[in-house]
Amino acid sequence: MMLRHFTSESVTAGHPDKMADRISDSVLDAILEKDPDPVRTRVACETMVTPRKVIVAGETTNSAGLSDGDLERVIRAAIADIGYTYGDVDFHAATIPVEVLLGSQSSDIAGGVNEALEAREGSVHELDQLGAGDQGMMFGYANRDTEELMPAPIQLAHRLAERLTEVRVDGSLGYLRPDGKTQVTVAYEGSTPVRVERVLISSHHAAEVEDLQMREDLRAQVLMGIGSPLISSDTELLVNPSGRFVKGGPEADAGLTGRKIIVDTYGGYARHGGGAFSGKDPTKVDRSAAYFARYVAKNVVAAGLAEQCEIQVAYAIGKARPFSVYVDAFGTASIDPAKLERLVKDFFDFRPEAFLRKLDLRRPIYARTSALGHFGRPGFPWESTSDAGELKKAASRP
Repeated sequence: MMLRHFTSESVTAGHPDKMADRISDSVLDAILEKDPDPVRTRVACETMVTPRKVIVAGETTNSAGLSDGDLERVIRAAIADIGYTYGDVDFHAATIPVEVLLGSQSSDIAGGVNEALEAREGSVHELDQLGAGDQGMMFGYANRDTEELMPAPIQLAHRLAERLTEVRVDGSLGYLRPDGKTQVTVAYEGSTPVRVERVLISSHHAAEVEDLQMREDLRAQVLMGIGSPLISSDTELLVNPSGRFVKGGPEADAGLTGRKIIVDTYGGYARHGGGAFSGKDPTKVDRSAAYFARYVAKNVVAAGLAEQCEIQVAYAIGKARPFSVYVDAFGTASIDPAKLERLVKDFFDFRPEAFLRKLDLRRPIYARTSALGHFGRPGFPWESTSDAGELKKAASRP
């Protein structure tokens, strides 16, 4: 059988765009943590990092009453945690100027979210009261490539980026700096991943390290360090193909919130609705509904109802009930595809208030999502397969 190849990339938290995501999500978490009424919390926070300044703008209710000074401390703490505290890197958490330009959310948008169209038309059901915070379509996906039910290329790219950070932070490769990228090409035989064909690692580093030493270290401690059976001594590794990478992070390139949407999701293996995640409170369904769609797809696959599953859900702003729900198992369903779609629509409640409660999304859990992928990682509620057993039972009924 002819092999086919698929490639995905990941980036570390020190990449300028990921730093922007982390700052936006740290602001969101700070407001959620302090807000006396998190149900009413609204945040849409955008960040730009540059060599000379960090600018944070957007809209928020900020009922927590956090001052610009409070938020500046949150922002600097996020930059420090990422790792920009090295003496040989000019962009430094303690000294980079920070400007906070957060305003209030539009009352027109807030009105439709706080009181959904269904409520204005007379519904008193508590799950019909919250309207979707935006229009658009969102996708969730799962397959059997990996234990995490994620496509192998993006899952391995994330694990390599994670390992790149680990060996920097623990001092094993102390010459590394926070900015880094990984890229993984996986060979498939049919729908089964059989090996990693080649890997690219680009990493910001101190000036004194030699290229050959870095290549040897990254092969031994990063490539072979993640322990994947798909990676072997024959796996081709390319390191810093553009040459030296002494100037990195925001010193080398500006960063913006929301510019790594494929890295954040499925590495291009599944479709994407176009909406970014970071800096948005959970009423923004381009974030939270994508999380719920992943939860649904993962439970379908975990229940044995399909080898792979993609869920599309669409919303109208200010309306609680979804515009549409679509289920695609790509010919791998173990039950009739029409029955599978009916089952998903009957079993799962796609109204925002319903899944915000089910996944407990009104909590300060978002800063951790901002690097190494929003999916395929333990500890997030949308990664649970707690409904798989009941879903399988429901599928067996006539």
